[in-house]
Amino acid sequence: MKLRGTLGGMNLLLEPGDTAGTVAQALAPRAELLAAHVTLEVAGDADPAALEAALAAIREAGGTPGRVRAPRVTVAAPTAEGEEEGSARTVILPHGVRAGFRGEYRGSVVILGDVNPGAEIVAGGDVIVMGALRGVVHAGYGGNVGAIVWARPIASAQIRIGDAVARAPEGGGLGNMKRLEGNEGAELARLQGGTIVIEAHR
Repeated sequence: MKLRGTLGGMNLLLEPGDTAGTVAQALAPRAELLAAHVTLEVAGDADPAALEAALAAIREAGGTPGRVRAPRVTVAAPTAEGEEEGSARTVILPHGVRAGFRGEYRGSVVILGDVNPGAEIVAGGDVIVMGALRGVVHAGYGGNVGAIVWARPIASAQIRIGDAVARAPEGGGLGNMKRLEGNEGAELARLQGGTIVIEAHR
C-alpha cells in the first residue's frame, strides 16, 4: 500500500498482498491525511476487502473517496439475476450496471460506474457507487442498520437501508427520507433514528 499527496488531494494505491488488516493498521496513524479527496488505485489482484477497509478509513477520517482506478480488476461480480456472492467479502463491479440488472451480495459492493434506472442492487453491507445512483438499492439487507449508501449523487427513486425505505419525493411527499443538503456531487445516506438521512459528502 502506498499513500502520496497529489495536486487534487491524496492518492492511495492498493497492491497485491494488501489485506483489510494491513490497510487498516497502516492508515490508522495517517487519519489526518485522509481528511481530503482521496483517489484510490487497485493494482492487479488486490484483495477487495482491502479496498473496503481503505474506504472505511477515509469515511471515518472525514475524507471523500474519489475515483477508483482499477485497470485490471480480476474479482468479478455476479452477472446473473439472483446470483449471490458466496461470502461476505466486498465485491467490485468494474463497470456500471444497466436496466434489468439485479445483483445480490452477502457483503458490500463497490460499483465503478453508474447504476442506471431499472437496475437493482441488494447488499448485506454498504453500497458504494463511484458514479450516479439512479437505480434501486438495498444496503444492509438482513438488518445491518450501520450500512451506508454512497454515490455521486444519490438520484434513486428508492433506497433501503436495513428495514427502512426511502422514496424520492413525488407530489411533495418525502416519505421516510430526510435530505440535509441539496447536492449534485457525492452524497452519503445512512440511518438516523429510523430515518434515512442523505447529506452532501465532499
